[in-house]
Amino acid sequence: MAEGKNTVETAKEFTNVFNQVKAEIGKVVVGQEKIINLLLISLFSRGHCVLIGVPGLAKTLLIRTLSDTLGLSFNRIQFTPDLMPGDITGTEIIEEEKNTGKKAFKFVKGPIFANIVLADEINRTPPKTQAALLEGMQEYHVTAAGQTYSLDKPFFVLATQNPIEQEGTYPLPEAQLDRFMFNIWVDYPSFEEEKLIVSETTSDKDVQLNSILNKEKIQELQSLVRKVPVPDSVLDYAVKLVSATRPNTDNTPDFVNKYMSWGAGPRASQYLIIGGKARALSEGRFNVTLEDINALAVPVLRHRIVNNYAAEAEGYSTVKLIEMIIDHLK
Repeated sequence: MAEGKNTVETAKEFTNVFNQVKAEIGKVVVGQEKIINLLLISLFSRGHCVLIGVPGLAKTLLIRTLSDTLGLSFNRIQFTPDLMPGDITGTEIIEEEKNTGKKAFKFVKGPIFANIVLADEINRTPPKTQAALLEGMQEYHVTAAGQTYSLDKPFFVLATQNPIEQEGTYPLPEAQLDRFMFNIWVDYPSFEEEKLIVSETTSDKDVQLNSILNKEKIQELQSLVRKVPVPDSVLDYAVKLVSATRPNTDNTPDFVNKYMSWGAGPRASQYLIIGGKARALSEGRFNVTLEDINALAVPVLRHRIVNNYAAEAEGYSTVKLIEMIIDHLK
């Protein structure tokens, strides 16, 4: 918390910054308010996101605009079947000194060395290459030729996947998906939003973005998020919610036993709480409520639970089951 300020003032300051960033992004990106909220909550929670949506929904534009608004460096990696781990982390080259003629290895940093990394179509590349990115997400460093290189903070990975075309893809295993805080579905714009998008993108309008934050301020806000207190009742609820997704355990609802084959682990509870803290601050509150937890339940849990064949046959999606669990706990 900022020195000399009370909790109310601190929360309001966070809210003002949060809304300024959203307004700046809104100069370029039409609509998508919920998605922008989740991206910012994830950033301030030190999490990462996977965005799922069909091509042409401005996912890349949104992420690039976010980096410009936050004053952060940005790299985009197009994942392809022939992409190698070194294409992400970097490679060693032999360099000769002009004066002495002495040759030595020099490490050339790859595109992962940026504050915001867009991993475009991450499921297009083999697991070995996916793992190179995921090490950086988890450890905040990469290893090359026996040497460890730290990544610049804040470090924010946004991966995208196309939900339609699955031929020739390498789906991320559940253990790797678990490293992403949110699974965000990017949907089609509304009719009015699409009209505005077409109007603005086919004109000569030139938008100038202002940089609202910088690396130091973002890290300060990330530290502030972790100082928000959580009542025991909210902590209990978050853990109960996640526990209820696990089939054949104590107090699991019957419909979970019937329709789910695998539930979420403790990392889901952690992300619900830290995300709830960031959401509370974004709304000017220095306390977490049950509403914060419920609002984040779907993006936190959607990629961490696995439905069985009975659920598929009877039309029970993961989102539907999460909503049923929330209703069950009321």
